[in-house]
Amino acid sequence: MGVEREDFSHGALSELQVTSDGGKRSRRDRVIVFTRYPEPGRTKTRLIPILGAEGAANLQRSMAEHAIERIRLVCQVHPVEVEVRYEGGSLLQMSGWLGQDLSYREQHAGDLGTRMRLAFEEAFREGAGQVILVGTDCPGISAGLLERSFRELRAHDLVLGPATDGGYYLMGLKRLTPELFSGVPWGTSTVLATTLELARKSSLSTHLVDELTDVDRVEDLEVWQRESLHHAENDARDRGWADGISVIVPTLNEVERLASTVASIGTADHTEIIVVDGGSSDGTADAARALGLRVIESSRGRAVQMNLGASEARGAILLFLHSDTSLPKDWADHVRTLLARPRTAAGAFALRLDGRMRGLRSIERLANFRSERLQLPYGDQGIFLRADTFRSAGGFPELPIMEDFVFMRNLRRLGRIRIAQAAVLTSARRWQSRGVWRNTLLNQAIVLGYMLGVPPAVLARLAGRDGRGLAP
Repeated sequence: MGVEREDFSHGALSELQVTSDGGKRSRRDRVIVFTRYPEPGRTKTRLIPILGAEGAANLQRSMAEHAIERIRLVCQVHPVEVEVRYEGGSLLQMSGWLGQDLSYREQHAGDLGTRMRLAFEEAFREGAGQVILVGTDCPGISAGLLERSFRELRAHDLVLGPATDGGYYLMGLKRLTPELFSGVPWGTSTVLATTLELARKSSLSTHLVDELTDVDRVEDLEVWQRESLHHAENDARDRGWADGISVIVPTLNEVERLASTVASIGTADHTEIIVVDGGSSDGTADAARALGLRVIESSRGRAVQMNLGASEARGAILLFLHSDTSLPKDWADHVRTLLARPRTAAGAFALRLDGRMRGLRSIERLANFRSERLQLPYGDQGIFLRADTFRSAGGFPELPIMEDFVFMRNLRRLGRIRIAQAAVLTSARRWQSRGVWRNTLLNQAIVLGYMLGVPPAVLARLAGRDGRGLAP
């Protein structure tokens, strides 16, 4: 599905439909989906000779549903509006097909550039923050890819998803840039190259995400068949994950500590490890791959990385583990036992530090008292909860510091935070580098500053942190 493809079609503008919030709009990110109603004989026409009119329409239907399913996964962890721009069919048919939780508009008349430009223009006029436009004939689009695209858009003016045929399947903007839609030879193999040159001339910073293949020709059908098989296999596998655990490990230059952390997790059934690397320069990502782990590349920031890992996780239970922390023996039993207790929102382990400096045992006692009595464990204690609870809480707030503190306060509104009797073993390097009580006082000053309304960016600079989170 490149944006030069036929599923980006034209039509007359219709009224934007209200969503479950009653139609009230704030400055939220938006995904615009260009597609067609799957009417036989009028969709995927290049494939009709081999699939027949009905078969081509069914392919269009399946691919659009596949894309919308992926986008809905993003909505669970990222506040995003979804607008479907369609051709063919009626508003009633579209909402009956794809669901009433989405907004619908017919596409404008004109060539592809005109239709895309007007879609972006209206989104920004209506107050959207970042806007990503995609089609539905690229089955490789995933929730994680869309989430990464939004994150890269924060640091760049333009995000593009290159297609193997020379087009692009995704465009992301945070302000209207009309010059990107003029003079582009739509439907040719030079769409991407021309767009990149236009961006260069306009001095736009640009980021390219994964290259994917469209399904628009006979020779492309293998891509869809492969993705469909993969999807079916995942569905079958996921049925066994009703109590599975996804351990999400955010990393940044942790190559020396990662192996011991991973070893503590082990290889229990229905347990997956997802390493989300924030741009390490020491080979952490390569080391994780060498250990056979799934690695997701991310922009830097512990909250950003953990949210991204959660969006890609299969487990019904999520455990967020810092890369300098090791889990106790039989940790999975502790996790499942605590989460099975009534009125439980989340849990964490007790804290144990690996150093022998004077004062560290006192720090452990204070941290465990705070966790038990105030229900405020920090991220170094291995926070765990059910995936649906994580989504209900809105994920980690994407702050440069204090993300674990704020997240746990949000979770306390949903139920009790329980602490396991077993303890994780966490590196004492922060206390060793700063001194036990100096580091502790600094942490408490940061908490107090946050409670008094000091901006998190200021607190992060005060802490000398790079956005990787607040230590206990």
